Amino acid sequence: MSKPRIHTMKELSKAISISRPTLARYFEDETSVLPSTAKKIKQGLAEVDYVYNFLATRQNRKSTGLIGVVIPHFKDLFYASLLDSIEVAARAAGFTIITQSSNGDTASEEQAIRKLRSMNVDGAIVAPLGTDGNDAAFQAAGEDFPIIFADSYPGGHLPNADFAGTDNTKSVGVMVDYLCRSGSAPVFLAMPMLNSNALKRQDSYFARMRENGHEGGLIETPGSMESWQFERYGYEVMHGHFSRGRYVDATILCANDRIAIGAIRAANTHGLFFARDGQTHRNLRIAGHDDHPLSRYIFPALTTVAQEVDAIGRDAVALLEKRVRDGRDGDGITLLRDGALQVRESA
Repeated sequence: MSKPRIHTMKELSKAISISRPTLARYFEDETSVLPSTAKKIKQGLAEVDYVYNFLATRQNRKSTGLIGVVIPHFKDLFYASLLDSIEVAARAAGFTIITQSSNGDTASEEQAIRKLRSMNVDGAIVAPLGTDGNDAAFQAAGEDFPIIFADSYPGGHLPNADFAGTDNTKSVGVMVDYLCRSGSAPVFLAMPMLNSNALKRQDSYFARMRENGHEGGLIETPGSMESWQFERYGYEVMHGHFSRGRYVDATILCANDRIAIGAIRAANTHGLFFARDGQTHRNLRIAGHDDHPLSRYIFPALTTVAQEVDAIGRDAVALLEKRVRDGRDGDGITLLRDGALQVRESA
């Protein structure tokens, strides 16, 4: 036997004999009503078909308790981990998150920002795209609610913008120092210029190489490979070089782990780590950055720099909570986390 369908809280109030204000408090926070009342409401809800309209009840409030989160890709395990840490921290702070992916596309990113504005969110955490991003869209949204940028910076200057992420200067420097003292100085396999991290990590590599007394160098890459498919990018670039006998004895520092995973696949294809005759080749070294969840399980396991993803998520939520509470005036706050060297088999 089907349960009677209830469409509104007014109908629900009449059906289970509980006042609308009490129902509203219950749906907002079950512990805000007496245990006996909560029990009666649960029993009543079990007898009817009613779905609480979470968004509708918040649209006319000063604070909706909603925050938006925009990341480049759900499939990227780094951003999935960052999203998970943001959600945990947001829940603890009493927020509900609305998540969107920009799919690595600036038009989709702009659409996501517009959608958040239409939903009257209290604020947003955004991992922005490229150096030629949506500054005008961010500035317009910033008039409505605070925006915290995470992991990468927007393309242009945005006043009062807060940021939570990794100190790429230090983290890349830690890796360069290790590679220089443990073997040959590294060449750099840059990532496509898709966000601010690409240029920052490249610049940090050259700066630390000079401090170590080396000039540094970039691995040649096709200019047409501006893609978020980093594993494919790393594989195809290094497969092309290894096929011609280039960099087979080099120390290669990749701008991120996903590129390094592709490069290691190319090296294994050419027998550069462990040849088919069973002899070990130890001259080639490959390292990455990020401590991607799969980096310790590939073969050989990847030497990398671990980002404090959970801490970055907490920092972003804490910055947003402060802005929601105290307002958007004042200088922007930047919270940077150090990277931790993870030495494994690949270098």
